[in-house]
Amino acid sequence: MRRTVIMMMLVSACAPKMQEAAVPISPPALEASPVPAKAAAKTTAKKGVQRLEGVFLPGDGARLPLRAWLPVSAPRAVIAAVHGFNDYSHAFTLPGGYFAARGIATYAYDQRGFGAAPEPGVWPGEANLTGDLRRMVELLRARHPGAALYIMGESMGGAVAVAALTEPDFPKVDGAILLAPALWGGHRMNPLFRLPLWLLAHSFPAWRLSGQELQVQACDNKEVMAEINKDPLFIKATRTDAILGLVRLMDRAYADMPRLQTPALLLYGAHDEVIPGGPIADARQAMPHAAFIRYPNGWHMLLRDQQRDTVAQDIVEWIDGRIK
Repeated sequence: MRRTVIMMMLVSACAPKMQEAAVPISPPALEASPVPAKAAAKTTAKKGVQRLEGVFLPGDGARLPLRAWLPVSAPRAVIAAVHGFNDYSHAFTLPGGYFAARGIATYAYDQRGFGAAPEPGVWPGEANLTGDLRRMVELLRARHPGAALYIMGESMGGAVAVAALTEPDFPKVDGAILLAPALWGGHRMNPLFRLPLWLLAHSFPAWRLSGQELQVQACDNKEVMAEINKDPLFIKATRTDAILGLVRLMDRAYADMPRLQTPALLLYGAHDEVIPGGPIADARQAMPHAAFIRYPNGWHMLLRDQQRDTVAQDIVEWIDGRIK
């Protein structure tokens, strides 16, 4: 008994690490400038597209890297893009150019703990994730007052979007685009996974897992996967406490999705090896108002797959249908 108590004390002493909650000290802001044409051409080979880079300032002193793709004329719609777990804003380079060439602006930022944002690898906490999205939406609404405004979340970004949109007094948006959203929570998450994860996160919170032994394929685009493998900003090995944070976020979003009133487009690939089909089926039942498209040849990274233009065009058509 004594050993058990001592062990429990030792485990509880190794608390998971999480970034401090943001405390506003100044007004939020976007600081971005055009990328030189030659540099932009390397990643955005679209005519009539203006690429911006800079920082998103949530107002607490943090500086979150920002990327944006804008049409040369005033956009008819604007997308606040929220990337997935271990990814960062570069994830939207391909669709960003596609959308901009069709009159839709996309703004993407590195969420805290990811990419070149502060404390990479350390879980930012749900309040920071949803709070930053709230401030981004407010800034984009002020920056483009005449345009329709959408949130687009991929994987973990989809969970952030659902959690944020169901918060009290979240700014009104015209729609939510959920790409293989990480709504893998509730009874859909195996309890045999939860307990070992909790023990690991509280015993060895900084222990990093790569998941390479799982042999999961996220995308059928070999060029994209090769780029990701060489990209130092894409996190390859994840802290156990960050995985626990993700699971808790997914639990919250799974519980929140029946309360989502925002018009939504739910997209999912039949070959997705990251998010199982069960939670997506639950999402369809919980959000009967959401339009749903299943891609027989789609994988997890739908906007970077070989058929990404088909997915992007479906998004454009859905947005246009709502604007009309």
